[in-house]
Amino acid sequence: MHKYATTLSRPFLKWPGGKMRLIQELLAHLPDRTLLAEPFVGAGALFANTQHKHVFINDINTDLINIYQQLKKEKLRFIKAAESFFSGKYHNATAYYDLRAEFNESTHPFKRACLFLYLNRHGYNGLCRYNSSGSYNVPFGDYKAPYFPHQELLFFIERLKNASLSNLSYADFMRKLAEKEKLKDIVFYCDPPYAPLSKTANFTGYAASKFELEDQKQLALLGRTLYKQGAAVMISNHDLPFTRTLYKPAYIKSILVKRVISCKTDLRQEVKELLAIYT
Repeated sequence: MHKYATTLSRPFLKWPGGKMRLIQELLAHLPDRTLLAEPFVGAGALFANTQHKHVFINDINTDLINIYQQLKKEKLRFIKAAESFFSGKYHNATAYYDLRAEFNESTHPFKRACLFLYLNRHGYNGLCRYNSSGSYNVPFGDYKAPYFPHQELLFFIERLKNASLSNLSYADFMRKLAEKEKLKDIVFYCDPPYAPLSKTANFTGYAASKFELEDQKQLALLGRTLYKQGAAVMISNHDLPFTRTLYKPAYIKSILVKRVISCKTDLRQEVKELLAIYT
């Protein structure tokens, strides 16, 4: 089974921890199975650039899964509606905060999806963040000309044809999939919120729930359990003594990644990440 897409595409969303910068490493080390499952799909860089028989994608962020659902269902209608918010009259702080308030008040899935793409591309630094009451609260980004990802959306329409979508906790998603599919056919790629490099570097605001160290341990345990039952599992995280111990006895591939490590966009450094591979 040829698991790589012939042409690579970037995701249509900006996303904290997006994996496009690592896509070649991910594709090179992804265990070869016919079905791909992503419990933390995020912007979808991996599933979009593979050619599995079927993909199962999940995220705890309801707005994220909703935009995939609307794109899969409405296709060009969604693209046309979303693009209407990328005209000049909406490219200012007043319009942004008005539309952000409209988004937070709306319960209409199609409208929320269109506004979510607008907020994602016009908000500060590609963040996705909610306050304690569940309201989206990313400030205006003040970019010169926010990019509308027309070609990327078309690409994802094709990739979503063979995708099943769910909005569950990672554990419920993995367990339910294990009950209905043959584990020997599945590779799980898990890209959780990373273990913090320091006590002040633990951004997990893209969903209302937190992902603590105990959650890291439970994910590792579930991954090992499903591996012992026949699945292949690959997990991304920071390369730390804690994570290396956590993922034993997986094969560990260490990767150096240059990225922003704080809200100061000029502060970049090389950070060690790892892939823990059970196969």
